[in-house]
Amino acid sequence: MLKEGQIRIPSGCAISGIISREGKPINGRDIVESIRVMHDRSNGLGGGFAGYGIYPQYKEHYAFHIFYDTQEAREECERFIDRHFDVINLSKIPTKKIPAITDEPLIWRYFVSPHPTKLADSQLDESEFVARCVFRVNTEIEGAYIFSSGKNMGVFKAVGFPEDVGEFYRLDEYEGYSWTAHGRYPTNTPGWWGGAHPFALLNYSIVHNGEISSYDANRRYMEMFGYRCSLQTDTEVITYIIDYLSRKKGLSLEETANVIAAPFWSTIEKKPEEEKLRLTYLRNKFASLLITGPFSIIVGFEKGLMMLNDRLKLRSAVIGEKDDRVYMASEESAIRAIEPELDKIWAPKGGNPVIVTVNE
Repeated sequence: MLKEGQIRIPSGCAISGIISREGKPINGRDIVESIRVMHDRSNGLGGGFAGYGIYPQYKEHYAFHIFYDTQEAREECERFIDRHFDVINLSKIPTKKIPAITDEPLIWRYFVSPHPTKLADSQLDESEFVARCVFRVNTEIEGAYIFSSGKNMGVFKAVGFPEDVGEFYRLDEYEGYSWTAHGRYPTNTPGWWGGAHPFALLNYSIVHNGEISSYDANRRYMEMFGYRCSLQTDTEVITYIIDYLSRKKGLSLEETANVIAAPFWSTIEKKPEEEKLRLTYLRNKFASLLITGPFSIIVGFEKGLMMLNDRLKLRSAVIGEKDDRVYMASEESAIRAIEPELDKIWAPKGGNPVIVTVNE
């Protein structure tokens, strides 16, 4: 008889998210309990979380979360950071030793602002300057990985089941207005600390359930614009696509969703003329950024979350609402675990983004 863990679960991986429309603080324990319910969708080779609004005292500064394989890598990376940024604060990220999490790297956190002279000399805007520095560290400094680089947000991830990762990072000591979580079941890529979800660049973060059959085409296109896929998993490229379309090209998140999960041509033909022209332009202009294969994702961004399925809805996605909170997850059980009495629960249609933002 086959036992749990001895078979491949093709629809494995779990995702979950919570956001307060009023921007009220949500304790990290809530997202840990939500993802815990979906334990059997992952296999212990990766878990992680992203929290937004968790660093209000440093909200004007970029928070770098960095893995180091060695002390030498840390020293080299810190020399690079000192040359390009003003460091406001640095420390080890607080963790709790537990038997389920082993072989951890050195895990450090830096609150930084671009050095004014370096920024001026670069002739780049601030966000592009920071993004390029992140890529330089991740591709040129062996043994150093910046896995989180946004403002007033942070990613926490490891090799392990997600509920253990949450305990390891002491997430019950954090509060934020939105959270996402991931339990990993890798099928084509290795399980290692840098390859766990969420993936993040600046304020965007991604948790993903599925497989990207268009990865090579997507990756080659993104690398023409300076993005470097170095973390050994297909999901990384989704983060860069969203950053490129939203930050660099100025598309709205709805338009970005209409690129990566573009409607079928037969669907576009039935749209009103103005919408048909817009969708046709997006499909033609960014044809190489259509993501094919089964997926459901939750995108974290400043003041919001977006949930999106592939066009055929080959991966599950459920959304629940209660008062000012909106819950997103792979399964209804993950929502009911932390909010049994919902005002509304529903499943989004394939390819139709659900975007929730904080009311300013």
